[in-house]
Amino acid sequence: MLALAAAATLIGAHPAPAPTILFVGNSFTFGALSAVWKYRADTVTDLNGHGVGGVPALFKLFAEQAGLDYQVSLETSPGAGLEWHWRNKAALVDRPWDHVVLQSYSTLDPEKPGDPASLITYSGRFATLFAARNPKVDISLTATWSRPDQTYKATGAWHGKPIQRMALDLRQAYDRAAAQSRPRAEVNPVGQAFNCAIAGGIADPNPYDGTSYGQVDLWAYDHYHASKFGSYLAALTVFARVTGKDPRQLGRDERAASELGIAPETAARLQTAAWQAVQGQDCGGGAKG
Repeated sequence: MLALAAAATLIGAHPAPAPTILFVGNSFTFGALSAVWKYRADTVTDLNGHGVGGVPALFKLFAEQAGLDYQVSLETSPGAGLEWHWRNKAALVDRPWDHVVLQSYSTLDPEKPGDPASLITYSGRFATLFAARNPKVDISLTATWSRPDQTYKATGAWHGKPIQRMALDLRQAYDRAAAQSRPRAEVNPVGQAFNCAIAGGIADPNPYDGTSYGQVDLWAYDHYHASKFGSYLAALTVFARVTGKDPRQLGRDERAASELGIAPETAARLQTAAWQAVQGQDCGGGAKG
């Protein structure tokens, strides 16, 4: 009788729903100007209905290959910081989520580059919003990469500084925002993953003078957005931080790399750079967190 009851329980049982994850960001999240933009858009839910795949779709595929199942949604708008999303899209994303990944404007404040005030304010407001729906929500902030156009051009806010510096400055700002949010957020060290790729000789640090033989360009043709290599690296970093999985286990034959035309050796080396950043290794200019 006990065996029959147990069997009946198993037959009637329903598998636990897949955890949900929401990505909120801008063109850096949706992979503008690269093949990642519309990549596998049918595998994720674009809450704005724009048919975006981007970094969220890469995350989804990495998770599947690691034996994980996530319901992936995104809300993105070009050129938008978190303040814009709060003022225009808060009602749209106000629902229970298991994980939320927030990414703000690339210089923090377009009018005052490097100023973290808006990031701190609006990441905190979003954290409170999401925690009210799910007190156990995992919130992370994606610290983005150095922009060559802000580093090498005379008009750039980081002109004259090493290419790694902007990413480290952004990381410090995101650390402040994460520490002040309630619940406390984590940080996805994407900018430092770019630094690790440069330090490891995978990526050319200066796209303005061409790309050296055997290296890749992490940036799109505008030297601002990410190329397919940069978006791939960004997604690997978020995947590693959110899931705790070592992205190197995806291996040389990882499916997204193959579909995007990223060489197996390059894919493996970018996986290593992402893991180094998530592990807090010093890849030039000092490690964080």
